[in-house]
Amino acid sequence: MKINYQNLEKKINLKFKNRNLLTKSLTHKSFNPEENNEKIEFLGDRVLGLVIAKKLLEIYPNESEGILDKKFASLVNKKTCLEIAKKINLANYIKTFNPNNKKIKIEDKIISDSCEALIGAIYLDKGFNFVEKTILTLWKNHIDKSVITEIDAKTKLQETTLKKFKKLPLYKLISNTGPRHKPIFKVGVKLPNTKYFIATGKSKKDAEQNAAIECLKNLNKS
Repeated sequence: MKINYQNLEKKINLKFKNRNLLTKSLTHKSFNPEENNEKIEFLGDRVLGLVIAKKLLEIYPNESEGILDKKFASLVNKKTCLEIAKKINLANYIKTFNPNNKKIKIEDKIISDSCEALIGAIYLDKGFNFVEKTILTLWKNHIDKSVITEIDAKTKLQETTLKKFKKLPLYKLISNTGPRHKPIFKVGVKLPNTKYFIATGKSKKDAEQNAAIECLKNLNKS
């Protein structure tokens, strides 16, 4: 089955000077064990990381490293790469082993890996400025959503207490009450030289988050 790569080029708004780079970036090792996208994927993963890290520093110059790291991880993980790949119908252009030449479902991992390989190919063919523009265009909605990412209270409390006391917060399960299908967990969190700040939740994890919020409120007052 012949693949029309021009349709993909139109979707990502570029024309490759070296078409071999494009086809190689979308060739899985099952199709060609020698000439495939493994090494270009390795490069594309690093290029994607650099572009996203650079952009996050521009958007959030005053944010802590811990929060930046969480935002970064959510933008460059395999799930997000798969979503980007699906947006441009990348699976239609990937070559995998298919002896009967039938339409087959390609594994999600192969698709997300190919997305990174495509980024590597664009970098090799067009250079950093062009691939940066392409990534920021394709990832725009995901980057915009990172603005409203909820900050994890436990992470923020941990960062604050390590900075202030050089120690971690101490969590304690106080009680677990209520019926099995609707439990109520009560958890306390304590810092050096403080009392326990107590909160409840429908799970131990929720209760810990709520206790961390109460503790952060107290720290902000002091």
